[in-house]
Amino acid sequence: MITTDFVPGSPCWLDLGAPDVRAAAAFYGAVLGWDFESMGQGEDVEGGMFRTDGKIVAGLGKLTEEGARPAWMIYYSVADADATTKAVERAGGTVRVAPMDLDEWGRMAQYSDPLGGQFAVWQPGTNKGVELVDVPGSLSWTELYTSDAAAAKEFYGGVLGWQFSDMELPGGGGTYGLITPAGLPEDRMHGGLMELPKENLALANGRPYWHPVFAVADCDAAVAEVTKNGGSVQMGPDDAEGVGRLAVCLDPSGADFVVLAPSSS
Repeated sequence: MITTDFVPGSPCWLDLGAPDVRAAAAFYGAVLGWDFESMGQGEDVEGGMFRTDGKIVAGLGKLTEEGARPAWMIYYSVADADATTKAVERAGGTVRVAPMDLDEWGRMAQYSDPLGGQFAVWQPGTNKGVELVDVPGSLSWTELYTSDAAAAKEFYGGVLGWQFSDMELPGGGGTYGLITPAGLPEDRMHGGLMELPKENLALANGRPYWHPVFAVADCDAAVAEVTKNGGSVQMGPDDAEGVGRLAVCLDPSGADFVVLAPSSS
């Protein structure tokens, strides 16, 4: 489970890069019940914060990187962004955004893993991260689709200290790698990785990609809002034994995410 104590290696923040900030805010408001707090005025809103019950659950910004696809960026908590950057480089990754301070809030950096999967880190200052997780309308899991699970485990294990355990998916669906921060028990696992052929990674032109899983009270109701508001469904809704009912979705600009109504057991 994801918690807000944000130990090193745990997901602590996420934000969406979208071509149309207002349209994205309206879509996720309808699907996840989020309120949007704009950080600008007038028509050219550059971004802001999403809130559930008054608590920050994610960020939203205008997509400005040339050639980049609309996508969610997941940030993992680290004690030292500069040391993490050196570890990324030693492990064959790429620094996309060098470590930089965001006032007194903290220090961030963005990277690509050796196969091209993009992720980010956050060294907390006064801001530790999102204020609400693991309840409906908030982040409950993170997931990597990659063409090489063994290479991903080696890279992220070395850079972020993650521990991995494998489970076989039902029906011969393959092996799913479960991710837990270093030194913590498996009940603190926060994500997973799944190996897929490159042709199944067309969303990112064959490169690996991370996406967030958002908890919802009713998966089918959330999916209905996705399609009603211009999004689409890649998979589901399906029931996953011991996990819950989930669907893999795209927002109207093509950013991927998952909605999950957790099982009660």
